Amino acid sequence: MAAAAATLPELSLSLQFADKAHRAQLPRHKVRRWIRAALDELPAEITVRIVGEEEGRTLNREFRGKDYATNVLTFDYAHEPVVVADLVLCAPVVEREAADMKLPLADHYAHLLVHGTLHAQGFDHEDDEEAQEMEALETRILLGLGLHDPYARD
Repeated sequence: MAAAAATLPELSLSLQFADKAHRAQLPRHKVRRWIRAALDELPAEITVRIVGEEEGRTLNREFRGKDYATNVLTFDYAHEPVVVADLVLCAPVVEREAADMKLPLADHYAHLLVHGTLHAQGFDHEDDEEAQEMEALETRILLGLGLHDPYARD
């Protein structure tokens, strides 16, 4: 049993709620589990910040030049020897998307935290090949957590 625990990557997690609406959906132990599942073997220092529409829009406009709130923004500062990143999730956007996809809110948060954690390690989806690789990895991780395949086509 101890050997299995030793294989988990070390994770320093800061969980912040500027928008407290979904705090009950995001208990620290679940957030930690979802992020750890997406981490490679490197230790990580990750801050997760749940924000409202205004802060989400401001950050997306200032850092990506896109004037709308998006579901998750990843600010990755280092990939090695420690993954260091901030993941900013916009609660109203996440809630709308989950409702549109008829998913439990926590499941959609899990997907976006996995997605953001992969970005924090250098994965991207700028072209078709990168997108296929990242989507396959997300699917494998989420299925391993007992969650849905976010890219399953009906």
